[in-house]
Amino acid sequence: MSIKVKRSRAQPMSRLLGGNGELAPLMRTARLIGQAQQHLREHLPAEVREHLFVGGYRDGKLTLLTDRAVWLTWLRYEQPRLLELLHQLPEFSAVSGFALKVRPVRPLKVPPRQVRSLPVPAADEISACAADVEDPRLKGALERLASHAERNDQR
Repeated sequence: MSIKVKRSRAQPMSRLLGGNGELAPLMRTARLIGQAQQHLREHLPAEVREHLFVGGYRDGKLTLLTDRAVWLTWLRYEQPRLLELLHQLPEFSAVSGFALKVRPVRPLKVPPRQVRSLPVPAADEISACAADVEDPRLKGALERLASHAERNDQR
């Protein structure tokens, strides 16, 4: 008789994310980007903080994103100071500059709700057609369509 041991899914996941796992370098990069963003935001004026995002690191340059061109212009003038701030952290001593980008944040646009409206006489005609149809799928579809009629007694 053999006994099966159920392995926890947490163990393989922790191996993937930490130590020498496959995703460890990605997780380390994500932590570093978060650390850079937090450090920079702590030293920025209040009006700029919520408009600065660190987007990534490539070829010695840290990508800084902002949602408006006015903040991008401000960031251009502040690059030397921001670079000094980053160099305060040992992990960012290799950063040689910034790639600055504007990425406007668009509010989530909820699509307008389309209300179905079907006149009662049309619904009665569709129901009459459904009564004469033998195909169960077509009959069901016609009955669902007829149910969209605005009947005063149902409201």
